[in-house]
Amino acid sequence: MITCVCSFAQVDTAQLKRLYDRCLDFSEDKIDSIKYYADYISKEADHLQYNKGSVLSLRLKGIYEDLSNNYEKAIEYYLQSLQAARLIRAPEYEMVALSDLAIAYFAIREPEKAKEFYLQCARLSELDGKIPSLINTYNNLAVIYTQLKLYDSSHYLLEKAVRLGKPLERQGRINLSSTYNNLGNLYFKEKKYDEALIYFRQNHAKHTAGSDLNGLWVARLNLADVFIEMRQFDSATLYAESAMKLAQRLESKSKQADSYSLLAKLAEHRGDYNKAYQYIKKWYSLDTAILHSDTYKTIAALQERFHAGEREAENKLLQEKVEKETLRSRELTLVAVALAIIGVLIAIGFVIKRNAHRRLQETNDLIVQQNEKLSELNYEKNSLISIVSHDLNTPFATIQIWGQVLQNGSDRLTEEQQKAMSRILQAGLYGERLIRQILDVEREDIGSHKLHLEKFDLKAFAEEVIDNFKPMAAKKNIRLHADFSGKKLFILSDRYLVSRICENLLSNAIKYTPHGKDVWMSIHDEQDTVTIKIRDEGVGIDKEELPYLFSKYSKISSRPTDGEASTGLGLSIVKRIVEEINGRISCESELGKGSVFTVTLKK
Repeated sequence: MITCVCSFAQVDTAQLKRLYDRCLDFSEDKIDSIKYYADYISKEADHLQYNKGSVLSLRLKGIYEDLSNNYEKAIEYYLQSLQAARLIRAPEYEMVALSDLAIAYFAIREPEKAKEFYLQCARLSELDGKIPSLINTYNNLAVIYTQLKLYDSSHYLLEKAVRLGKPLERQGRINLSSTYNNLGNLYFKEKKYDEALIYFRQNHAKHTAGSDLNGLWVARLNLADVFIEMRQFDSATLYAESAMKLAQRLESKSKQADSYSLLAKLAEHRGDYNKAYQYIKKWYSLDTAILHSDTYKTIAALQERFHAGEREAENKLLQEKVEKETLRSRELTLVAVALAIIGVLIAIGFVIKRNAHRRLQETNDLIVQQNEKLSELNYEKNSLISIVSHDLNTPFATIQIWGQVLQNGSDRLTEEQQKAMSRILQAGLYGERLIRQILDVEREDIGSHKLHLEKFDLKAFAEEVIDNFKPMAAKKNIRLHADFSGKKLFILSDRYLVSRICENLLSNAIKYTPHGKDVWMSIHDEQDTVTIKIRDEGVGIDKEELPYLFSKYSKISSRPTDGEASTGLGLSIVKRIVEEINGRISCESELGKGSVFTVTLKK
């Protein structure tokens, strides 16, 4: 609920700062209030010409998006807050923005990027010299080093934080509970569970006596985890279920997802694979809702735009230097002409030639610098694509690991559960294939793919493809029809590449078809070729856009009917794969009536 701000009739900068501080203490159930006050502070700060207002407002907007699990928008606002803080030369807010960015990147499982921002924050904290700020920064860096398995560095930072903070803790000026909790996590990672338990219990006792429910949730989750590893399952169950109740009370999807993940781990260790499977399904539904794969691409683009701005400023400085040097060259030419009139033509000619050569060399050096900058930009773009594609493998690898764990206990599962487990593993493999699509589009050497030719029954293969897409179609109440009855039809081709062609086209047909309609897949045998047709009753494609349909990153006006994601990559990849196996692809479509994609392959 949003609290009225009518009491601020004569608002001043001090009141805006107090309002900002109040917002930082709001719980997750008051995130709408945070957004409201962020806009209010921005408006009033403009009226008062309060230069810190934009920093405060942008950070609150970032916190609102962060609590809403919209990490790409959160990072965008945090980057703007960082730029605003640097513009007004406010290092205290610059440190806050750097810390916010590090936390956000850590939340999306990019510890290297988080470390980069925390190191910047540490340098500012050491210059500032305030012990509480230093301790907080050392704590955060230690968490990152623990995540990266740099345990010695983590020990060093946490012990340094304890040495600095102990005198202040005795005076009651600071609380080192987070440091002790981080030490517990570090010992846990090192599998020193007895030492970890000491620190986790100490942290739990401090939060039980306080009012910080978020901290209490973390403490109980950690205790449950260490008891699982120590095989004290009754204690683990007590703390895990208590952590789940706290997560539900806080109405936090991310905390509920982590709690379900731990409950699944506990059930798996106890041998209750059915319960572990149920918890995994709940975790997966929450985790994928929080962090969709498109988020990684968007965040990478935001980071690139931020650095591109800094590089653009550098390029402008270089350009200004070039212009100044050109102006100076013109002045020297005029001087040379004036001196030539006086009569020292030979001497002046020599000076002009020497200076012109020097200026030309300097100009060439500047051009080389600019070319190097452009090369760096292109390299960073390619690196971002590779990094994002690599990091996206993590959630699919998790699905594969848990799926294999559950399959190992398949004798405990019903036939329907075993079939569902098989579908989960197939979905994980399909996700990994989609990740490879991004890299395939950017690679120029796709033609060097080594074909693996085999003879297989195309009709049986197509039946399997359709069966895999039935759950996807059922969500939209779409009926899938197969038109390839009759004798077997064998072709000699690359089974994997044919699979990618059919899966892309069938997935698109379902995406662009409204609820309750029909999609057909047919196979026709001709003399030396076979044709695969995918027909739908979807939204169709404008005739003017058909020539650009298979272009790389093409974006057509037609949109998926249920809000599904569309990158513009699929059809360009399909065309390249079809050509790779000496085939042809075409499309016939009409707006409002649907589309027919025809793939012709040699037998």
